[in-house]
Amino acid sequence: MPITEKPWFLYIIECCQGQLYTGITTDIERRFKEHQLSGPKAAKFLRGKAPLRLVYRESVGNHSQALKREVAVKKLKKQQKLALIQNDANSHTLKRVD
Repeated sequence: MPITEKPWFLYIIECCQGQLYTGITTDIERRFKEHQLSGPKAAKFLRGKAPLRLVYRESVGNHSQALKREVAVKKLKKQQKLALIQNDANSHTLKRVD
């Protein structure tokens, strides 16, 4: 029986001063809590930069694909990351029907 790998996700967190942090995980809620608690598993970049806000999530398949996507997103300029976040928000906005 083949072993199924958990799906991986890319996420972006916005810090209180507007900095953006990009990471990958198999469990976004757990990982975000770790960052919020500033414990030993939290990213050093995020420590002391609360409040944090999860602003983007994207399913990216397996670990290898997630790593490649993370590298690609980290290379984007801040404005490009903000556009990615905005496009995602627009795609989830419900359109009002009168």
